[in-house]
Amino acid sequence: MYPRTAWQAMAQRPLSFLTSSWPWRSLAYLATGVVVGAAAVAVFVTGLVAGLLLLVVLVGVAPLVGVVLSSNTVATVERYRLRLVDRDEMPNPHRPPDGAGFRAWMSTRLTEQVTWRELGFALVSAAALWWLDLLVLAFSFGLPVLTFEALQDRTTWPWAVFGVIVLLASPYTVTSWAGARAALTRTFLAPRDGELGESLREVQASRVRLIDSFDAERVRIERDLHDGAQQRLVSLGMMLGLMRLDIPEGSPLAAQLTAAEEQLSTAHQELRSLIRGLNPPVLADHGLVAAVQDHASRFPVPVTVDLQLPGRLPRQLETNVYYLINEAMTNIARHSGAKSAKIHGRYHADVLVLEITDDGHGGAEPSAGSGLTGLADRLTALEGRMRVSSPVGGPTLLHVEIPCHFA
Repeated sequence: MYPRTAWQAMAQRPLSFLTSSWPWRSLAYLATGVVVGAAAVAVFVTGLVAGLLLLVVLVGVAPLVGVVLSSNTVATVERYRLRLVDRDEMPNPHRPPDGAGFRAWMSTRLTEQVTWRELGFALVSAAALWWLDLLVLAFSFGLPVLTFEALQDRTTWPWAVFGVIVLLASPYTVTSWAGARAALTRTFLAPRDGELGESLREVQASRVRLIDSFDAERVRIERDLHDGAQQRLVSLGMMLGLMRLDIPEGSPLAAQLTAAEEQLSTAHQELRSLIRGLNPPVLADHGLVAAVQDHASRFPVPVTVDLQLPGRLPRQLETNVYYLINEAMTNIARHSGAKSAKIHGRYHADVLVLEITDDGHGGAEPSAGSGLTGLADRLTALEGRMRVSSPVGGPTLLHVEIPCHFA
């Protein structure tokens, strides 16, 4: 799968990373960060100075309010620039104004928590982040230039060697800071609970209801198969057994009856396997860990399960996580060509962290029907997130984080 963030790109093989666009995207991110930061400093300083000088006649309130609202523009630009090194979408958390006109717009913005969070980010960016961008660029490219100029003096050749090393490492230096800066930006500017638009919240709620209805329908189908089709197969087996009592041994009809019993046994086993997959009893009786281990024991690819949880998850969440893991394992069997896989899971600070790895050929792409889109949809309904590292040639790592609480 194509990396979604700068840090994911760095996890690729060195040749894949160095020949990709990510080092250049990271360079553009930091270079534009210097420009945006310098412009923000100029606007903030001008607004603060004008506001403080005019505050004595109360006119200075307008420039100070302008400084606060200008942080909205800085945040908008930052969300746009973030696409260079973080492809995960970040919705705009601002709600529509409560009325028409500039006054209603200004009143809405000044009463939103996100506006003040954006102001805090703009101040941090103006005071420190763009300086750090400039420092990283100067170290990665300015320092090598200075050391190369020192070649005129043959006694300083070790510094030139150091400059070459710094220049060769610059793709990793620039990309690593770009990834860290992007993570900090997302922490400040990503929407919080309650800041998403009403329509977007309804879409998320409808997706949760849809998955819940699928789960309920799956339970109903499992119950109907168990109480209906499976019982009829058992009755049919008994009828065939009674028929055998009336048929002489060695007759052609006896051979046909034996073949029919074998087909019936195979169908019964397949139906039992289907029912177990729809609503495994081990999940309800013994929990997620036992259910995953049971499924892995019957999986065509050898799977090592290292899943440790402090207790039982809520039933609905437990079911969803189980089928999420099943779907990921199915993707491995169908698409990866792997010879082995591993499921690792731990619970940290109200977050269930899962890592599913395989030694297959990699190159997982959602557009190729790898099933990653279905995983992403299920995780969205669970308010979780996922990262995929799947360079061509493998291995593939699926990292999943799901917020949850144990009883």
